[in-house]
Amino acid sequence: MRRIMMMVLRLFLKTPYYFYCIWKCGKKHIDLEESYACVKKVTKAANRAGRVKIEAYGLENIPKENGFIFFPNHQGLFDVLVFLDSCPVPFSFVIKKEASNIILLKQVIAALRAIPIDREDLKQSLQVINQMTDEVKKGRNFLIFAEGTRSRKGNELLPFKGGTFKSAVKAKCPIVPCALIDSFRPFDEKSIAPVTVKLVYLPPMFYEEYGAMKTNEIAAEVKRRIEEAVREYEEGQGLE
Repeated sequence: MRRIMMMVLRLFLKTPYYFYCIWKCGKKHIDLEESYACVKKVTKAANRAGRVKIEAYGLENIPKENGFIFFPNHQGLFDVLVFLDSCPVPFSFVIKKEASNIILLKQVIAALRAIPIDREDLKQSLQVINQMTDEVKKGRNFLIFAEGTRSRKGNELLPFKGGTFKSAVKAKCPIVPCALIDSFRPFDEKSIAPVTVKLVYLPPMFYEEYGAMKTNEIAAEVKRRIEEAVREYEEGQGLE
């Protein structure tokens, strides 16, 4: 975690203020847009301090109306920070229960109304799916990792879990596939050299397109699109 230490040290004088601002967003019933703006500001400062550059593509593919779900591949601990840095609209996310008590991350979860999930508890997982469905129907945007765990294989994807897509099917909302490239490097590598992470927002899949598909078929199709984007942007073809 050398880069995290570098972020903290380079922002040493501002860290208490940033921490207080995020904590306040989770405790003072501040609306999600204001909380998101606060967390986004802190994220950008941290990424600059950590010498991480974010390149985002396909921002025009983000639906204009709220009430959609991002489905990215899962590479590492840095993944959510890529979205917080680049995404112009507020979103919440589903995070594994084990990470929900980590200092600062716990405050971010409260500020953005994120939902911890215990993947070993089938009943609790179903409750999370239903809760996310209800929130999306009300116009909130979410991010959930369909692999369920970090790949730990660089830019190679693990199988996507069909059950992850039940919320989208129930809410009949747009699915936005997202390709993360080199997002494992900032926190999972020991180097603190400057690094660039790419995030590609792919065209959304609307309910009319996937409504007749089984969830495992949706999972396979979203994975296929992300793998194709990763391959193109790794080779530079997607930048033309």
